[in-house]
Amino acid sequence: MTTATPDEVDRIVAAWTQERPDLDVAPMRILSRITRIARHLDLKRREAFATHNLEPWEFDVLSSLRRSGPPYSLTPGALMTELLVSSGTMTNRIDRLEQRSLVSRTPSPVDRRAVLVALTDDGKMLVDQALQALLEVEREILASVPDSDMTDFASLLRSVLVPLESTATPSK
Repeated sequence: MTTATPDEVDRIVAAWTQERPDLDVAPMRILSRITRIARHLDLKRREAFATHNLEPWEFDVLSSLRRSGPPYSLTPGALMTELLVSSGTMTNRIDRLEQRSLVSRTPSPVDRRAVLVALTDDGKMLVDQALQALLEVEREILASVPDSDMTDFASLLRSVLVPLESTATPSK
């Protein structure tokens, strides 16, 4: 078995172990790495989206609509639930995307009181291009993980994420 190259988390864990031997800092070995990976991913996502004149939150809304399938529309409430944001945040995001002609609001055909947020042709084209750029970045990030480990890696992460998301509430 080969020894992995030490990283910043190894140094942090060693320092805490030295300073606080009374504490079990083992969770840091995993969660500090996830935090650091998330920071790197956020920076890379921002770079990929910037080339398409998109903010990450804009991509998130547009991609939710795109994934919904034809006619690429959802209620604001469905978007709030999927994106874990408050009503006010969602309204602001829809307004801003509508100003850019990337989404439109239309009355619901089944409920006169409801509104649907629909992806425009420009929005669909833009999110498709940004998705391709994102996937290239994500492949680069995961390049050091052998293909044979990807399924297990995803499964392990799912086992941590599912309980967290089952109790998640929208953020402000």
